[in-house]
Amino acid sequence: MTLADYLPIAIMFVLAAGFVAVSLVVSRFFSPRNPTPEKVAPYECGILPETEPAQRFPVKFYLVAMLFVIFDVEIIFLFAWASRFRDFGWYGVAAVGIFTFFVLETLVYVWKRGALDWNVSRRARYAGSQREAA
Repeated sequence: MTLADYLPIAIMFVLAAGFVAVSLVVSRFFSPRNPTPEKVAPYECGILPETEPAQRFPVKFYLVAMLFVIFDVEIIFLFAWASRFRDFGWYGVAAVGIFTFFVLETLVYVWKRGALDWNVSRRARYAGSQREAA
């Protein structure tokens, strides 16, 4: 390979950097200097909020969403592996077996830690079972 082989990549990098620079300069010239209070307010589907929310979303909500994405990506990998199953042979079966084992081990860990339990917090659940035992 020669240095000329990298020329298209260098040109694309220069074009991307130029686009970013031009976008920043143009937005600086055309952006409003004194925005109205409506422009500064957080967007709530066009409706101004009457009161603040009673509580914030719990972190578990976002944790479950991230776990869904992780396991969804695993399915994508398994689909790609299944489409080329015969080409990989037993090595492919072993590799996917190890991959699936670690993903399922992670699922068991997360389940035991209570990350998938939305309704009742872990401490409240154990406190209730201890009161019933007494």
